[in-house]
Amino acid sequence: MTSQKARSGLNRHAKKILSFLEERKSSLSPLLILTHDYPDPDAIASAVALQHLAQEGFAIQSRVVYGGIIGRTENRAMVQILRLPVHRLKPSDLKRYANVVLVDTQPEFENNSFPKNRKAAIVIDQHPPLTKPSAELTIIDEECGATCAILARALLLTGRVIPVRVATALAYGILSDTLNLYRAPDGHVVDTYLDLLPFCDMRALAKIQNPKRSRRFFSTLAKGIQNAMVMRGLIVSHLGQIENPDLTAQVADFLLTYQGANFSFCTGRYNGRLQVSLRAARAKMEVAPVLRDIFANRGEAGGHGGIAGGSFDVGAEDQESIWNEIEKLLTQSLCGRLRIPKRFEFVYPFRAKA
Repeated sequence: MTSQKARSGLNRHAKKILSFLEERKSSLSPLLILTHDYPDPDAIASAVALQHLAQEGFAIQSRVVYGGIIGRTENRAMVQILRLPVHRLKPSDLKRYANVVLVDTQPEFENNSFPKNRKAAIVIDQHPPLTKPSAELTIIDEECGATCAILARALLLTGRVIPVRVATALAYGILSDTLNLYRAPDGHVVDTYLDLLPFCDMRALAKIQNPKRSRRFFSTLAKGIQNAMVMRGLIVSHLGQIENPDLTAQVADFLLTYQGANFSFCTGRYNGRLQVSLRAARAKMEVAPVLRDIFANRGEAGGHGGIAGGSFDVGAEDQESIWNEIEKLLTQSLCGRLRIPKRFEFVYPFRAKA
């Protein structure tokens, strides 16, 4: 796909959103904008951009909510520095709002708090669907690089000035989901990012990307390195108990930079659930199907390109041996899925030799 065609596709999706909001207007208000649980910058930026677009362009009132927590240090810094109006989801929210938009997720996915028996007003996402999403308007672009690129293009098409905090959030959302544009599938994502820059606060963007980190973060990173084991281009690390679920993704991203690593696989235990992240060095390698194949429930895993993640319930009360066995079995299943011959064994490259 050429950059021009890709950008045309992005514009087409953006125009569909604008047309739908224009057609529905007051009938959508008030609107609940829901991200996936434990939202990342892409989800957060998509939500606040849609909120601004709906309010300023079509007088649609809305509230942005998320399940879980905002755990990763950079993500919290993004919300705090830019003062983004995002809120923890309350059970009453889903009862109060007749119209719900899902961004960076889909009704059929297990990573959000949307009731499976409800129909969404809008779904905007970049991930491959498990089934056709239940929504009045569905926008899924697996080539967009970041969901927030779709919303950024919609805002840019209006020709209006984009507020600094919204533009900066969108820029960081694109950077974080494309590894600073390294994983950008085509030039259209870079074009969208560059179009946003005149509206951004670059100093705030730098602060978000380089936040102060806690001692626990460095302890977890050290544990991830110490526990890392390597075999035939696969690097694996089991973190044990973690302070927030985003740490598995953060450590997986870091370990993927190890020379010779083609895949990185990381797990962590959080609130009785095993959090799992899988990464591939090649951006065009689709690893979501790989991760789904080693999960008992395929709906509990997802991703796009070389990024995949998921979680499933184990039970906080279960013994250490049970957790260890599950982590071992997942690793063995992954090795089988990646067709790594059983004759090879893991080595621990970062442990001091006796």
